[in-house]
Amino acid sequence: MLRPPVTISIAFVKGMVSGIQARGCCCDDLLAEAGIPPGLLQEPGARVTADQYVALFGRLIERFDDECLGFLSRPVKRGSLALMTRAAIDAPTLEAATRRVAHVFRLLQDDLLLELVRDGALAGVALRVVDPSQARPAFLHELMLRVVWRLLAWLAGGQLPAVRFDFAFQSPAYASSYGKVFPAPLHFGCAQSAFWFDAAQLKKPVRRDEAAMRAFLADARAQVIVPRRGDDLCSARVRGHLQHTQPAWPDLAATAEALHMSTSTLQRRLASEGTSFQSLKDELRRDTAIVRLISGTVPLATLAFELGFADSAAFQRAFKVWTGSAPGAYRRGGP
Repeated sequence: MLRPPVTISIAFVKGMVSGIQARGCCCDDLLAEAGIPPGLLQEPGARVTADQYVALFGRLIERFDDECLGFLSRPVKRGSLALMTRAAIDAPTLEAATRRVAHVFRLLQDDLLLELVRDGALAGVALRVVDPSQARPAFLHELMLRVVWRLLAWLAGGQLPAVRFDFAFQSPAYASSYGKVFPAPLHFGCAQSAFWFDAAQLKKPVRRDEAAMRAFLADARAQVIVPRRGDDLCSARVRGHLQHTQPAWPDLAATAEALHMSTSTLQRRLASEGTSFQSLKDELRRDTAIVRLISGTVPLATLAFELGFADSAAFQRAFKVWTGSAPGAYRRGGP
């Protein structure tokens, strides 16, 4: 693996299937097809790989022909994201592209409106529920903000740094998992869900052609729902270094030296990004373990050595702390 692996909290998996389940449909077969043991949904600390998450997203859309996963009063048919993208690609500016995306989305369903809003030097895209008496699950808000933000970022050339995210619901129990998905200050209990960015971005031209659009749409499901790590962040550099040096697993001092900074500077920069060296190391070991367990039959003793543990028992104890489950729960077919 050239890049550090990415895993997703089981809370987002539960959210993804909740709209279909609310309609009385069982998703266990689709979970299994995506390589996700259904029993993991009962483990709050469980995680899945990015590939599993994208596979589940795709299977739900294909099975039910609904890109909004059963959350709205009528299905948003397959190809809707492609239609919004095609409508916006020849817009002169990001502002015009945003308005086109909002217009097409309004034609596709009856329950939600996307609105371009302003707050001083900030611009935002807000999600307004047409009938406020109809409660909409948190995951629908999460999904729509992610999809629209990622689409506009792609139209803007690949970057549209968010200044903050607003959510029209109270902070959920799994809010600690939001950092990788919504990388900006979070505000809960707001009147509307929205993402905000520098209003000057609205004047940027859209420079995407037909070939770029085809490439984007070929991988659109992963593009819009898998968390991205900012390669320019200090935490990303640390993860990359640890990934490259496996199974040595250097300590804080050795990592700081490799990144050409003092130990105190590295600690300070990581703290400013809301993390620490040990947290990054444990997250990478956890994610690596999950990917290795799912994708092969590596012996636990071998995996323990690769991850820097003294023995298999120490690795299994750590894995249980990280995920709430024994490593065997992540083998294909379960323990």
